[in-house]
Order: sequence, then C-alpha cells, then structure tokens
Amino acid sequence: MKVGLIPVNIGVSGLEPMLVLAEKAEQVGIESLWTFEHVVVPVDYKSKYPYSADGKMGVTPETNFIDPLVALTAIAARTRRVRLGTGVNILSQVNPLYLAKQAASLDLLSNGRFMLGVGVGWLREEFDALGVPYERRGARFDDYVVAMRKAWSGEVVEHESEFVSWHGFKQYPVPVQKHAGRTSVPIVVGGSKGKAFERVAKYGDGWYAPTAAVSQLEPLVKQLHAACAKVGRDPKTVEISCMWIPAMEHADAVAKYRELGVSRLIVPVMALGGPPADALDKFANEWLAKLA
Repeated sequence: MKVGLIPVNIGVSGLEPMLVLAEKAEQVGIESLWTFEHVVVPVDYKSKYPYSADGKMGVTPETNFIDPLVALTAIAARTRRVRLGTGVNILSQVNPLYLAKQAASLDLLSNGRFMLGVGVGWLREEFDALGVPYERRGARFDDYVVAMRKAWSGEVVEHESEFVSWHGFKQYPVPVQKHAGRTSVPIVVGGSKGKAFERVAKYGDGWYAPTAAVSQLEPLVKQLHAACAKVGRDPKTVEISCMWIPAMEHADAVAKYRELGVSRLIVPVMALGGPPADALDKFANEWLAKLA
C-alpha cells in the first residue's frame, strides 16, 4: 500500500519548513506529497463545500495557501523519489494551455514524478473572482482534459470546441511519463458528487476519493465500478487514492482498503499530531511497516 501526505502547501510560514517536511517524508518512506488548492478564500460565501457537514472549508481567509505548482516545484528540487500530486486543482477555472505547460514542465523537472489531480470546483465566489463562468464548468472540465492531452502529445495540436480553439502549434516540453500508451501526466479526478464517477471512468488515470473511512468508501467504489462498466473500462485500471486518518481506524482496515482496490492512503498532516516533521518518525515506526 502506498502512503501519501496532504497538504504540504497550507499554513506554510516559509520555504524551509515546507522543504524540511518534504525531505523528512521522503526519508521515512512516504510515497507521495499532495497539495490543496484555492486561489482565494472568501470572507463569506454562500456556496456549500460538499464534503463537510457545515458546508464550510476548514481554513480561514488568512491561511497561507501556497500555489500548488509553485510548492511542488520547490519540493521537486529538494527531493529525488517522492511523487508529487495536486489533490486537487480546480481545472474548470483556469486556462488549460497554461496548466498543460506548467504540468508538463513540473513533470520534466521532477523526472516524471508529477500527478495532476483535478476537480470541477464548487466555490462559485472563486469562479466569480477569476472572471470564469460557474455554469457549465463540468462540460468545460471534460473538454479541457481532452485538449490538454493533445498538448502533451508533442504533435501538432488541433482542437476546436465550445471552450477552446487550438490550431497549428506544438507545446514543449512534453511530460516524461507515459500512461495508457500516450505521453501524459497522469490525471487523477477528484470527488464523488455529480458526474464524478463518469469522469473518472472516461478521463481519469486515477480517482481521488474524498473519504476518511473505509465505510464511506465502500458504496462509492460500487458507483465507480458501475461507471466503468458503462464505458467498457476495467476498474482495475483506475488507481484509487483516498484520505485516511490512522487514529480513526485499526490497521486491519487496510486489508479492506486493498480489497476495495485502493492503491494509496493519503494521511492529513494534521492527523499526525505534533510538529509534522517530528511526528513523521512516530508515524513511520507505528504504521508504515504494517502498511507495506
């Protein structure tokens, strides 16, 4: 079982503490480091965060939210093995050509360690601040994924759609990694609401499940399998990553995660207890051997 850590880019006081945490995580055997993303956190918002009971994010507007790609590029320069993932970036509200360039550049500079986790988005106020329509964000997301993979191909790009008009250019660098027979950064689709499972089945190399317990995950995996069946895809080709809070579940729960097809458990930094860099030693001693 792979074990990741999230988030490495929030509440950061400066470069060195973030890099110390990343180095320590790599040293003790953490497989991947992940980020959260919001460009802004409104002082007040009517939008409902779909994964908490009160509909609110667990951060204040004053919380340092280091840009995920900036944070992961810095971490890439200080590490050698640990994989780097966004969990997740909001694809529907950005320029996809810029994101394609940034993702491929990070993949090259990290020697093929980057995973682009993406979501549709839920915070209308953030879309408004960026000047991007909130409506049809799902359709925009789908189109952007297809278009970005064309940009990563290294071939002449031709893509005409409702949202994008790209013609007659190439974009380099291309990613180091190859997935499903194509040169591409792996795309990890996040979420469990709306058409999330349809998008995972159609477009995702992986699925980022917003769950914190195996009991929450089990019914969602059934929905994923159903969505894969509709498009004729083997669900085993979808790498499943999910949040995991060790203190909430016994080590025996890991066997159940494996049975459900989970490849990666991602531990929230705040769940480690104590200063993260120090707590990683304790976590490694108590848990990593059991998860191997």
